[in-house]
Amino acid sequence: MKRLKVILFARYSRLGPSTRLRSLQYLEELERRGIDVDVHELFPDSYLEGLYGGRPQATRYTAWRYYGRRIAELMRNSDHDLAWIEGELFPYLPYGLEALLSRHARPYVVDYDDALFHKYDLSPSPVVRRVLGRKIDRVMARSACVIAGNPYLAARAEQAKAGRVEIIPTVVDELRYDTVEHGGRAQPVIGWIGSPATEHYALDLRDVLMDVCAGGAARVLLVGARPEVAAQFEGVAVDVLPWSEETEAELIAHMDVGIMPLRDGPWERGKCGYKIIQYMACGLPVVASPVGVNADIVRHGDNGFLASNDEDWRQGLRQLIGSPELRARQGRAGRHRVEDHYSLASQAPRLADVLRNAEAR
Repeated sequence: MKRLKVILFARYSRLGPSTRLRSLQYLEELERRGIDVDVHELFPDSYLEGLYGGRPQATRYTAWRYYGRRIAELMRNSDHDLAWIEGELFPYLPYGLEALLSRHARPYVVDYDDALFHKYDLSPSPVVRRVLGRKIDRVMARSACVIAGNPYLAARAEQAKAGRVEIIPTVVDELRYDTVEHGGRAQPVIGWIGSPATEHYALDLRDVLMDVCAGGAARVLLVGARPEVAAQFEGVAVDVLPWSEETEAELIAHMDVGIMPLRDGPWERGKCGYKIIQYMACGLPVVASPVGVNADIVRHGDNGFLASNDEDWRQGLRQLIGSPELRARQGRAGRHRVEDHYSLASQAPRLADVLRNAEAR
């Protein structure tokens, strides 16, 4: 079998979660399977650090300079067999320009781990909706294959009349995650992991967490939120720690229960449940909103609980806080679910097949 040469047009480097999880973590496994990937990210780490640091306006002014480099990459003669695109080549540029430039690349697959199309078709700007509202559908339609992280995204690709659609969930490298021993802590830890951009979901659960943690029944650990968020939880022991790729698995292992609250909206339905998968990889039971793919990953009563309202959240969390045995049993079930379906080992062969079959079309 000949080696397949793929050029990856990523959005970010490893600092970007979607890029790291949907493509970069697979590179060694793909190389072992005869697929060589040449990575070209659009935005450098400094751009993403500006977004995370609360300077979105500054990053918008500098974003355009990176488009010239990507144009040059596309115009350059290439011996690659296939292009692999993360979402789109040029955020916020019209499809016509993207299509013109993409003709200089080989046939392409395009990957989505969130509802990128809703940035355009649900934009508050009527100009954005008019000019870009169907852009992602057209990118999908011209691809050799759309790789979707969940059924919601796959349904959009099918609606756009993509020729081929494959669902590959967002996964973890399960070897990086050690399973926790439940029952060793007198005060169980309810944990959440995310970023300043998503901390509002944890804050939506603030009153519930203050109720179930009252009297020292449990404490809260927030990884990746802003430090000042802790002050919004009255009478509760709250630790807020910074996120890093190097420490995230270790920090999750300091939790006893993982939570993923979500609002039920179009954007949230496109999420891939990565927090849940990380928690389960560490052998944690989870409580999650039954929104989008969360309802597929969490098997209610087996590896966690699905909570549709505040009372569901209170009941599920109190059961887990009060029973180390239940936490251990559901945690084991979650770890097995990750190993079977949401692990790098389980999905790397599928991704390799998708890339090879797309090149052959």
